[in-house]
Formats: sequence, structure tokens, C-alpha cells
Amino acid sequence: MFNKIKTPAAPPSNRPAAPVIPPLPDMPSSPRAGAPAPTSSPAVTGRGLSTLSSDLLFEGNVSGAGDLQIDGQVKGDVRVGRLIVGETGAVEGNVQADFIEVRGRVVGGVQGKQVKLVATAYVDGDITAEQLSIDVGAFFQGRVAQGQRQAPAPAAVTPVAPMPVVTPAAIVTSAPDASAEKPAEKASV
Repeated sequence: MFNKIKTPAAPPSNRPAAPVIPPLPDMPSSPRAGAPAPTSSPAVTGRGLSTLSSDLLFEGNVSGAGDLQIDGQVKGDVRVGRLIVGETGAVEGNVQADFIEVRGRVVGGVQGKQVKLVATAYVDGDITAEQLSIDVGAFFQGRVAQGQRQAPAPAAVTPVAPMPVVTPAAIVTSAPDASAEKPAEKASV
């Protein structure tokens, strides 16, 4: 009833199979051999991580909403979503991001929600952050200001009228109650 139709087999190809490329890790590895990869940093977002390699010198401002790792030198302000200044990286200017991890050198102001200075960091400038972490061995010279989180709007509170202050001279007594005792009279001598 059913006929099996055989399809001819594909002829063997002389081309070798394409090599499988492993996926990139979430966090870039440290340039030092044998150094553990950072584990406390937030994961890279779906936007990917852009890198300025160690042999690049960039003069001018860098801005965007993505993630950036600087292993080279930047002379100018940096304003991105997430910033990592690598051990060979250097920034001369103000940096601003939600998350900032400094392993290299920053000369200028640092502003972010979370700022982490790793043991190899050198920061010469003021830091404004909601959360700040400084590892033992990191160099920091400047002032720190803790940024305030936006508090939710307080609920409407009805004002309460102040209580009047009562002094002994202001106490007025009403007519004595029949069941109450009469106060004792002063005896004169």
C-alpha cells in the first residue's frame, strides 16, 4: 500500500567541516596570567561589550548607552551604561556610568550607581556613588560623596494640631460633684 521512496544520498564533500567557534565569556578575562576572573560584577547586558584595546589612544569624549571596556588610553570624558577600565587602561577625564569597575588608572571625577576599585586601581579624583567598594591595595585620592537613591513619594499626611500647654495656674475646675470629696481646707495657726 505505501511505497518507500528512497532519496539518493548526497555525494561526499571534499570540503572539511567548519570549525566550531566557542561563545565569548560574559566578562573579559584579566590580562594577568592565572588571575581569577571577577565574579562580583554584574553580568554583561545583551548589548555586548565594546573594547578599546591597549594599543589605542583616543582623544575626545565617549558617550553611549552600551558597555565599554577601556584597555587603552582615553583623554576626555566617558559616559556609558557600564564601564570597565582594564589594568592597562587609563582615562584622563570624568567618567559616568551606572556600573564602574576600575582596574587601571582614572584621573578625574567618577560618578555611578555602583563603583568598584579593584586592588590594581589608581583613582585621582572625587567619587560620587550609591555603592562604593575599594579593594585592599587600590590607590584613591579625592573625596567621596554618597549619592542618594530616589525615595518613593511619601503618602499624604494630615497635619495634627499641636496640643495646648497646660500650666497649674490655668487649670479651671468645674463645680464639685456631689459624690466627690471636698478638698481639705488649710488650717491656720
